[in-house]
Amino acid sequence: MLFTNPVVISIIVLLALSLLRINVVIALIISALTAGICSDLGISKTIETFTNGLGGGAEVAMNYAILGAFAIAISKSGITDLLAFKVIKRLGHSPNGRSMAGFKYFILAVLVLFAISSQNLLPVHIAFIPIVIPPLLAIFNKLKIDRRAVACVLTFGLTATYMLLPVGFGKIFIESILVKNINQVGADLGLQTNVAEVSLAMAIPVIGMVLGLLTAVFITYRKPREYAAAAQELTTAEIEQHIAGIKPFHVATSLAAIVVTFGLQLFTSSTIIGGLAGLIIFAACGIFKLKESNDIFQQGLRLMAMIGFVMIAASGFAGVINATGGVTVLVDTFSQGLGADNKGLAAFLMLLVGLFITMGIGSSFSTVPIITSIYVPLCLSLGFSPLATVSIVGVAAALGDAGSPASDSTLGPTSGLNMDGKHDHIWDSVVPTFIHYNIPLMIFGWIAAMYL
Repeated sequence: MLFTNPVVISIIVLLALSLLRINVVIALIISALTAGICSDLGISKTIETFTNGLGGGAEVAMNYAILGAFAIAISKSGITDLLAFKVIKRLGHSPNGRSMAGFKYFILAVLVLFAISSQNLLPVHIAFIPIVIPPLLAIFNKLKIDRRAVACVLTFGLTATYMLLPVGFGKIFIESILVKNINQVGADLGLQTNVAEVSLAMAIPVIGMVLGLLTAVFITYRKPREYAAAAQELTTAEIEQHIAGIKPFHVATSLAAIVVTFGLQLFTSSTIIGGLAGLIIFAACGIFKLKESNDIFQQGLRLMAMIGFVMIAASGFAGVINATGGVTVLVDTFSQGLGADNKGLAAFLMLLVGLFITMGIGSSFSTVPIITSIYVPLCLSLGFSPLATVSIVGVAAALGDAGSPASDSTLGPTSGLNMDGKHDHIWDSVVPTFIHYNIPLMIFGWIAAMYL
């Protein structure tokens, strides 16, 4: 029964095609057609549903376009170059041995902070990665850092942050999506939650992600890794020349634009408005001229185009998945025969279904509305507490975000780490993050469900 479900079949096809290094957009289209053919939709209806579903990704694509333009404007201010050149200069004076190892972990710690702040303090999401990471590739090569560890570091900051902290993108996920959907479904069932309860419920699963991060950095990818044809290193004189050319006023402008963008994003709950305000500040302060705004936006589009197209295709795929009715059948299949004495098995199966759905859709934000209407009544009927119910729904949605071929949490790191063509999206971003985050989330999500 499990392997005849159109949802399961289509996701297996998606993962198989991705592991064969087929383009993710193509893999999503083929998987959507597979889901439709394996259900009662038929080819014509599947194509129509997929096409209609593409519009659901338009807002996401627009967000990425604005964020890409904002990231380009930040790079023009010189603040990211200043950071990279300071690091390169510091590295040039660092001795070998233990201090080099310490410097390696310092770099990884800084990247964790960058990724975390990209969700709230500097709400550009993944747009910072293609700007900040490429200048650091020469440093990674010199330190012989395994880029799979960097991918895990970046994905942790992108994923764990919105799961736990109700600020920035976390505010969207926790307040606007998770709390809203749970309260809508739970209104007639006596279940109402709030932001504080959701953050508390997600704390235990996030601890699992922290352990996964530490395992990736200090155990799995600890050994040095050589990358052929390392990027050419700058001399000390060239570094000093670059730093001298960066104007302090432009750096100050960047900081002001970041603060304004962050404040407006919180006040309006709109990334587009916040990013637009930041671009206006950059233009007004001379970072770029108004007549160059078209070029800035086009560069932003090029920066984020692939990710935007994947998100749009994933939205169409999600539309087909919903239309097949396979999700409901899948949950019903797992829930049949489960009673209050089978809570442990029920929690595991609900998390597993969430993993399947999000792995295919690639967005935990899009998964919540799909599973909430089914999971909330099922959890309450099985005797789960409100906190446990919130944890199951939240973790089931977040599962698969890290480790999905179509997730921006894996596409983002690849966009920066593969700038020199030496980082494979599937084997160096998707597989490592799947192993180090989805497995701990399954375990600690189950613990949260059983003991909260």
